[in-house]
Amino acid sequence: MAINYRPLDRNESNIYRGIRLESLKEFPDAFSATYEETSRIEKLSMEYSIENGTAEKFVLGAFDNSELIGISTFVKDENGIGNIYQMYIQKKYQGQNIGFGLLGNILKEAKKRFGEVTVSLEVSIKNSSAINLYKKAGFTIEASSHGSNTLVMTNKKI
Repeated sequence: MAINYRPLDRNESNIYRGIRLESLKEFPDAFSATYEETSRIEKLSMEYSIENGTAEKFVLGAFDNSELIGISTFVKDENGIGNIYQMYIQKKYQGQNIGFGLLGNILKEAKKRFGEVTVSLEVSIKNSSAINLYKKAGFTIEASSHGSNTLVMTNKKI
């Protein structure tokens, strides 16, 4: 198994949609969006961003040969903060350090595109495996949304 990490091309928005919907179906508690709501949207905003090559956004994919098996989305906001969203690895590939590879590669791609940037992400307080992955990659817990099950984690400038 040779895992390859790279940004999705403009013509790959359809495979992004497929794996995004899969992630919402497989792990409904891990994301703020729901499968039911998202599947009814004709074209997701990130599909448009992929197709148009939006400068401040990109989706990095993990590929097993040519099959997309994982995604992570990076968005640089108007304050210059980088945000990681939609981190997902298919179940059969979990536990093989592919998530760690995806995270490392999205940070490397973000640095290449944007230079030094502080990176933030949110994770469910119940998702201990994701929290441990992010800590392993150098993220620290900055805050817990009061009354929420979400932690905010940041990484020093990359």
